Amino acid sequence: MKVFKALDHSSLDAILKIVLRIMVYNGTSNNDGVQHGEDQQVDVGHEEVNERGSILATPVNHGQANHGDRLSGLLSPGLAAGMAAEQVLLVLLAACAVMPAKDPLLNVCMDAKHHKTTPGPEGLLYKQCAPWKDNACCTANTSSEAHKDQSSLYNFNWNHCGVMPPKCKRHFIQDMCLYECSPNLGPWIEQVDSSWRRERILHVPLCKEDCEEWWEDCKDAVTCKDNWHKGWNWATGTNRCPWGSMCRPFSEVFPHPKDLCEKIWSNSFKYTTERRGSGRCIQMWFDPAHGNPNVVVAKYYAWQKRSSPARRQNVTAETGRAARALPRSVLVLPPLALVVLPGGWGSL
Repeated sequence: MKVFKALDHSSLDAILKIVLRIMVYNGTSNNDGVQHGEDQQVDVGHEEVNERGSILATPVNHGQANHGDRLSGLLSPGLAAGMAAEQVLLVLLAACAVMPAKDPLLNVCMDAKHHKTTPGPEGLLYKQCAPWKDNACCTANTSSEAHKDQSSLYNFNWNHCGVMPPKCKRHFIQDMCLYECSPNLGPWIEQVDSSWRRERILHVPLCKEDCEEWWEDCKDAVTCKDNWHKGWNWATGTNRCPWGSMCRPFSEVFPHPKDLCEKIWSNSFKYTTERRGSGRCIQMWFDPAHGNPNVVVAKYYAWQKRSSPARRQNVTAETGRAARALPRSVLVLPPLALVVLPGGWGSL
């Protein structure tokens, strides 16, 4: 069992190649000396056996040959190869059964407007998005657009109530980098019915420092809405305050850090008392020289989600992700078994 668990996708592909070679040998062995569908005759003492292993003549038991020798003599090269292929295939099937598939909650990108299909290195990401350059869901162009006052990503204008102070704006840029670039938000991805994205994040546990520093640096900035996801006036093609709304300081619109972090993007984030480095909260800010701390956090919450009853009742989307991650070896096993095994699936 430990051997099976150690097998990775490349190992399974290697085993598959062995099976295919046995198939080729099996085919050539069966064709040797056989023409027009005639049975190949093998003389074993006083017995004749056709290629399917059926005894054509009544054997004479002299009581001298042991059972193992007699059995090996009854097998044609083609039948022996077929049985060997069957054994290898059974090992492969067992390995696939116990080998954990790619976790659909880890190292994934959202199915959204600007996200890549799968995360990977980007080489150069712009300024505040640079911490994700080694493994990112965003492109270099997306990271650059995230820093603009009115980005082409969503035509969203940070300065809808006057110029946003730079110390406040940097938190919104970092928030955008996390959303667009992070491959560690899988445990909080939810499906949505939207014209511009199929998935979103919900209730991501944000570290206490990240949320409180965000609020502290923005408390004197001005806005007219507490939920920036919806309710804007888009008549000009960019977001403007809805009719009748008033621009007020953040400290009035969001009286507490929790209000800011949870309300501003429709509960994308959840305020927590967990601190940076605890392994229990997502960090918007981190030093990539020390690694990405959100990898461990995602693993913890992925395990927690797999263990919860709610998760066991709602696995459709995650199963789809896992299926796309299956190795090529597993996908060809069903048709391969029908070819290799002498009796198809009935032989198992």
